[in-house]
Amino acid sequence: MTEGAGVHAGQDVPEDLTTAEAGMWEAFRNGSVYDLSSGEAVVDDPHGGHPWGEERTVRARIVAWLLLAGPTALAGRVASLKLTGVRISGTLDLAGGTVEPYVELERCRFERDVLLPEARVTTLRMVDCSVPRLEAARLQTEGDLHLPRCRFHNGVRLTDAHIGTDLLLNQAIVYRDRTGRSIAADGLTVGQDLQAELLESHGELRLRSAKIGVSLSLRGARLTNPYTRFALNAPQLTVERSVYLTPAGVGGTALSGTTPARGTRVQRFECRGGVRLDDGRFGDAVDLERARFDLTDEQELSLRRVQTPELRFLGEKPQRGKVVLSGARVVNLVDRAAAWPGPGRLHMGGFAYENLVPQGPFPLAERLEWVAAATAEYQPEPYERLAAVLRDGGEDEDAREVLLAKQRRRRETLPPAAKLWGYVQDWAVAYGYRPGRAAVWMAVLWAAGSLAFAHADHPPVNPQGHPPYNPALFTLDLLLPVIDLGQTGQWRLNGGWQWFQAAMILLGWILATTVAAGATRLLRRS
Repeated sequence: MTEGAGVHAGQDVPEDLTTAEAGMWEAFRNGSVYDLSSGEAVVDDPHGGHPWGEERTVRARIVAWLLLAGPTALAGRVASLKLTGVRISGTLDLAGGTVEPYVELERCRFERDVLLPEARVTTLRMVDCSVPRLEAARLQTEGDLHLPRCRFHNGVRLTDAHIGTDLLLNQAIVYRDRTGRSIAADGLTVGQDLQAELLESHGELRLRSAKIGVSLSLRGARLTNPYTRFALNAPQLTVERSVYLTPAGVGGTALSGTTPARGTRVQRFECRGGVRLDDGRFGDAVDLERARFDLTDEQELSLRRVQTPELRFLGEKPQRGKVVLSGARVVNLVDRAAAWPGPGRLHMGGFAYENLVPQGPFPLAERLEWVAAATAEYQPEPYERLAAVLRDGGEDEDAREVLLAKQRRRRETLPPAAKLWGYVQDWAVAYGYRPGRAAVWMAVLWAAGSLAFAHADHPPVNPQGHPPYNPALFTLDLLLPVIDLGQTGQWRLNGGWQWFQAAMILLGWILATTVAAGATRLLRRS
């Protein structure tokens, strides 16, 4: 039933108003809902093709007249414009105006654009409306701007707009404008939440340098932009709490981001096109749980230099394109092995994180593959960062394995001679990261030498005076190049034993040098 439609027009109703406009005028003074719906869902669908006649049509200039310089409210009432099922003909032009009444438009159909650039309003709610285009650059609202379930056929412009509390775009459908942008909101400021859950964006969603006072929710949103490079272009975005690119429950009335009840159909966040969040600042987290990114080979999920306490990289692995985390700084990296792309499609130069919180199995071998995938050419920093995080978490053995992998990766970049020496260090003491191997080699060489030299002919150098011959001490004297045990200078070996003696000396030097190199590396690391 139409509330306010039966109010008789007062003497202050302009004479040139149509019957529908006169009813709207009186409903405005009364602060009541003016509902011109027919009661049939198909007919009342503002996005459908069923025509709406003059009986439910008001002129946009009469709407503007009410909002900018409307009549006073009836005694004891508050003037407000509440329209349901109304067709608004002409361009609604409120540019530069100050709108004091409360405005709520539900299931209305606009024939032309809505112009709100540099306007000032208290609260504006447009719910499930069909609008060719919303032009609202530098709009200022004291309260909310609600646009849920609306369809915008030629985009929305909110550049440098200032929304006092919440901006709601839940379940809205926005098509691109002539520049290829669906929502152009560079410099947007939102006092509290920007909710765009289950949003459908066909074009570039642009939030460059936007500032969100609480959270940005794109739960269940579907962003598509095959026309240009980015589907979500939001460099230098500041969000005081969290960014949610996560699933949302479908079919429920609440879109607050709470966990959907069991049995609820879930729609994940999907993005067909590049994502750019470079230089963003996020107070709590960037959550990509179950997010799906459909990229071309030239497109990126770019998180360059972002700063956030937590990055939840838990989406599907992008099959194409690149993931770029260069220069990003996070405290907790929450991830799973299956979420990361393969070699050549992951870039992490300068990526700093303090804690690893894997969800599900993520063994060290796969973590090393993760680092290798991010370094097409050898770079020590990703290995050193991972080793430092593991060491700080008490996983010293894993940290040593990471540093050993770094040395092996570095070895492949060296010239042949240095590469050969690297193989020797790896074979002998694993570059110093497995020091127990040196003791094993020393024991093996000592035992072998002792057994061999026990059968060697060993005439004394000085027949007049010499200590007793001891094969074990003789071998140890050969293997320890710095310590003199008084054996090698007292006995003279002949023939092939001289070559064996030289081999033992050489092996001793190699073993000692590699141990010293490994010890130096360990001390430098400490």
